[in-house]
Amino acid sequence: MLKFLQRTLDLLAPEQTPGLLPISFRHPQASREALLSGVLVGYALKRGKRRTIGFSVGTEGLCVSAPTWVPLAEIDRAVQEKASWILKKIQEMRERHSRMESARIDWRDGATVRFMGGELVLLLAPTQPLPAAGLARHRQALPGVDAVYVVEGADGVVRQMLQLGLAGSATAAQIRDAAQVWLMRYAKQLFEERLNHYAPLLGVSWQRLSLSSAGTRWGSASSDGSIRLHWRLVHFKLSVIDYVVVHELSHLRVMNHSPRFWETVRSIVPDYAELRRQLKAEMIPNW
Repeated sequence: MLKFLQRTLDLLAPEQTPGLLPISFRHPQASREALLSGVLVGYALKRGKRRTIGFSVGTEGLCVSAPTWVPLAEIDRAVQEKASWILKKIQEMRERHSRMESARIDWRDGATVRFMGGELVLLLAPTQPLPAAGLARHRQALPGVDAVYVVEGADGVVRQMLQLGLAGSATAAQIRDAAQVWLMRYAKQLFEERLNHYAPLLGVSWQRLSLSSAGTRWGSASSDGSIRLHWRLVHFKLSVIDYVVVHELSHLRVMNHSPRFWETVRSIVPDYAELRRQLKAEMIPNW
């Protein structure tokens, strides 16, 4: 994942200060190069039926889209003029990659997963409700969640723990898959509850819920009342989840993002702008 960013990080010279831009940045389909403030950028050039030159920095690198009639010299000039923006985006992608790597989950007994804005500790205990006696002073099953316990450890810290019916010899893939199955089941139950809570407040009726694993969208709504929500929303706190639920339900009244749509969202979630910012800013764990 993000292979080009990893290669970029590998190109950092030992004497460079961490956090500075790499000395080279190359798209795997690069056909042109540009030296931008000391950074050699190899970019993919795409020609097509368009009126202007466009720029995008994605997971593979910089891509420049240009009309078929624009000469290469003009494209090169445009890249230089856009240098500050390009380098800023490169830096943002590097920082994003670093945060994603730091959030990577080590799938083992005792691993932690982001859950409802906090953390969920994974326990491999096929026959025991909790690990070794003495870990907890007390436990309490969460309402409606028979596999999760709220545990106060000897250190006084209260933790949520998810018991997975797996032996200690389970592989990382088995632990990941078991956790995902549970989280998806929990997500569906929670989303249905929140949809049923907010739909009457908006005066709408939803017909069908499906879980999504889309790479770029947290949710979607169709005019027939179908709602899709990304199951990994369960990593976020409830107020953020509620914002997404209200956002999609609001589309059943206004099928666009016009001012009227945002007023509809605001009528239920007055602080939606801040919650939307949190949704974009927070880094979900790398699975």
